[in-house]
Amino acid sequence: METPAAAAPAGSLCSCPSLLLACGTLVVALLGAAHQLGLLYQLRHKVDKASVRHGGESVAAVLRAHGVRFLFTLVGGHISPLLVASEKLGIRVVDTRHEVTAVFAADTVARLTGTVGVAAVTAGPGLTNTVTAMKNAQMAQSPVLLLGGAAGTLLQKRGALQAIDQMALFRPLCKFCASVRRVRDIVPTLRSAMAAAQSGTPGRWGAGSTQGLGVGGWGRCPRLSVSLAPAGPVFVELPLDVLYPYFMVQREMVPAKPPKGLIARGVSWYLENHLANLFAGAWEPQPEGPLPLDIPQAPPQQVQRCVELLSRAKRPLLVLGSQALLPPTPADELRAAVETLGVPCFLGGMARGLLGRNNPLHIRQNRSAALKKADVVILAGTVCDFRLSYGRVLSRSSKIVIVNRNREEMLLNSDIFWKPQEAVQGDVGSFMLKLVEGLRGQTWAPDWAEELREADRQKEQTFREKAAVPVAQHLNPVQVLQLVEESLPDNSVLVMDGGDFVGTAAHLVQPRGPLRWLDPGAFGTLGVGGGFALGAKLCRPDAEVWCLFGDGAFGYSLIEFDTFVRHKVPVMALVGNDAGWTQIAREQVPCLGSNVACSLAYTDYHKAAMGLGARGLLLSRENEGQVVEVLREAQRLCREGHPVVVNVLIGKTDFRDGSIAV
Repeated sequence: METPAAAAPAGSLCSCPSLLLACGTLVVALLGAAHQLGLLYQLRHKVDKASVRHGGESVAAVLRAHGVRFLFTLVGGHISPLLVASEKLGIRVVDTRHEVTAVFAADTVARLTGTVGVAAVTAGPGLTNTVTAMKNAQMAQSPVLLLGGAAGTLLQKRGALQAIDQMALFRPLCKFCASVRRVRDIVPTLRSAMAAAQSGTPGRWGAGSTQGLGVGGWGRCPRLSVSLAPAGPVFVELPLDVLYPYFMVQREMVPAKPPKGLIARGVSWYLENHLANLFAGAWEPQPEGPLPLDIPQAPPQQVQRCVELLSRAKRPLLVLGSQALLPPTPADELRAAVETLGVPCFLGGMARGLLGRNNPLHIRQNRSAALKKADVVILAGTVCDFRLSYGRVLSRSSKIVIVNRNREEMLLNSDIFWKPQEAVQGDVGSFMLKLVEGLRGQTWAPDWAEELREADRQKEQTFREKAAVPVAQHLNPVQVLQLVEESLPDNSVLVMDGGDFVGTAAHLVQPRGPLRWLDPGAFGTLGVGGGFALGAKLCRPDAEVWCLFGDGAFGYSLIEFDTFVRHKVPVMALVGNDAGWTQIAREQVPCLGSNVACSLAYTDYHKAAMGLGARGLLLSRENEGQVVEVLREAQRLCREGHPVVVNVLIGKTDFRDGSIAV
């Protein structure tokens, strides 16, 4: 029998594993805490306390490395460093009178150049003012980068000025959202954001902080939010203390006097360590250029099946949408492919103008009737939403090929009103090139295209008859728009912002070439005109930028003529002024018997623009025989460097047929 003394060592030995486990757990916890506090990183990467460099310089360097030429903004103290740094690196900083205009302008740059458009706004209200434009960019699939200021990293959720949960606001709108927490994370975060904006495969970008972000790759964020958009807006939040230089952040963050007492010393140590972690490794060299893009391609087997399907068609029809104009396929190559294919086509969104003016393949009117008669329909970057009556305009007997980067968008309403023969997930432009290559030498009987052109001619004759109808007062809008169509030069860019007047213009006014038509897209947003015109003229300085506004929509953009004057951006606005929200009144009055909230005044918009330093012209019944002369005068003033508003007083007519122009 063992004595207690003999048994004691055995008990001590039994307790050793538990002691080792406890010690190991403690070590892991301490290492984890050290990692979270940045202590381990600081052992290998030092803080340059004497440097006057700031995070804004890192932002500007990445933008320049990605070929960004314009940065649109409305200034705020949260973002001043990145604006100053961008200007020093040769990026043109263009400040607008409303943040939403800055994002609309960035959206335009993205659409016209195929690169990422960039806007920067201040925290809180500055960012909330951009929500409509960011949603519009999301639905239009425009690669836009929004840089947003924010309260300092230690002051968030503590009641700081203009501090709100900005990430929660933008997660539903953006493919990629990140809040930068350290200066060294600025470069990799922005590179990942820029790549996400242009890439088309889901699952590799998300929303959250930049903790654990790799320098050379995509961000791995703790709260992952997957987006299925083929291209679209992204958001990067830049707190104050990652943008300003070390000495300024230190002055605001660390107490000037030595602390007294244990708690005060602990707080002081935490603040000093937080500051050190913010700037540790901040200025070590990092790659700044673009990351590889991930653009989905159509499977070869599906392309071949589509070739065989189209080769057997007797009445083929092509409907091209905005997604067809996304990079990497240049617009000129896509145009050549469509012309080689030889299939009659309708063009919508950013695809308007692809074939130039009066191309015999381009059918402009009676789309619904044509879709009902076609035996094979190719929906290339076009969605079966309200613009195609949710798919109801497609015949059940037609064979439908739909191509889209986004599967969910591609199959929209296919479970109700229509069924695709082939649903091809991939880049639309690349698909079209491959389809044409497979059909090289294929021709179709000319009678089908001639039938569609005859329907076009009949509709155009109807508009000519409407243009000749006298109106009770002011000018006939159809007649005015026909004269606008005759006056447009080949280098013009058209911006559309309005309802009734602009809807009529969509039937009558033709863009002269690819990427020369800008409208809001599927969201139907009013107020895009000022920002779109600003971006268009900066991208195409030699082009004449014509903005066609409804008088209701013009109210959103009027103040931006101050922006045009200050930045010497000569654009021309034609305001169809019928003193009302006429598109709404057309349905509200017959249905509900009241025009409440639908009436405006015949305001002197041309005089308001003159008050902002622009030039103003008036078209009314008094000079109705001089419409062309007034338009030429507006063109002359633009060539001399003046923004111009032409206030066109038009009568209230019933010329619209109720169809939605796309």
